[in-house]
Amino acid sequence: MIAGPALLFCPGDRPERYAKAAAAADTVIIDLEDAVAPADKARAREALVAAASAASLDPATTIVRVNPATTEEFARDLQAVRQTAFTTLMLAKAESAVQVDALASSDDAFRVIALCETALGVTRSAEIAAHPAVIGMMWGAEDLIASMTGRTSRFPDGSYRDVARHARATVLLHARAFGKVAIDAVHIDIADTDGLRAEAEDAAASGFQATACIHPTQVEVIRAAYAPTEEERAWAARVLDEATRQPGVFRFEGRMIDEPILRQACELVRGRR
Repeated sequence: MIAGPALLFCPGDRPERYAKAAAAADTVIIDLEDAVAPADKARAREALVAAASAASLDPATTIVRVNPATTEEFARDLQAVRQTAFTTLMLAKAESAVQVDALASSDDAFRVIALCETALGVTRSAEIAAHPAVIGMMWGAEDLIASMTGRTSRFPDGSYRDVARHARATVLLHARAFGKVAIDAVHIDIADTDGLRAEAEDAAASGFQATACIHPTQVEVIRAAYAPTEEERAWAARVLDEATRQPGVFRFEGRMIDEPILRQACELVRGRR
């Protein structure tokens, strides 16, 4: 469903960047929404259809972000996508399961990644995650704060404010509760590599499967953050080996080891934090 942990947004009206973005990231998100000015949205849709006709993007590793279901652009986006082979859509500002229904008709049957980035969308993220057409959930900090007429999602030190942290955890919990892919929000300070690394490492450790980004230089930082370290892999291998000789709960290298810890070790051996 998601080819890897690094998802890169690419403006829909910049077709010259499509191939580079797709080559740089595990999955490319062609954005018809916020990255495109209102006057350029028609041109972005035309570029998307042209790229599909030229087969320059792999539908298996391409997501198309469409405009919110409450906008006039939404229907126009769907009309354009229907002319392509792309089947995975990201619904911007998703706020209800009913909105997902518009993407899940028998004629379309799109796979949907619901982007919960408003106060209403976050509070309804459980019902959205339960929708059978939804394969993944993502949250967004800046639109969330804007939906509440707030000023900023972060403190001056770069850390998230409590409301953003709550939204992040809520969407993650609901995504995983219904077996859907959980995608962490973008880190908009491109130069803040350390901040991105810390957030991506926390995302991987917490249960997210991917992090979205807005610049190619962020891709490798995200990939490295999601990959277990050699030390983590070695520890996981040792503890799983010891478990073959230990019934039930046991102590190993100073830690209590039980079934949840062994499951975490299995994920490390598979290459996921």
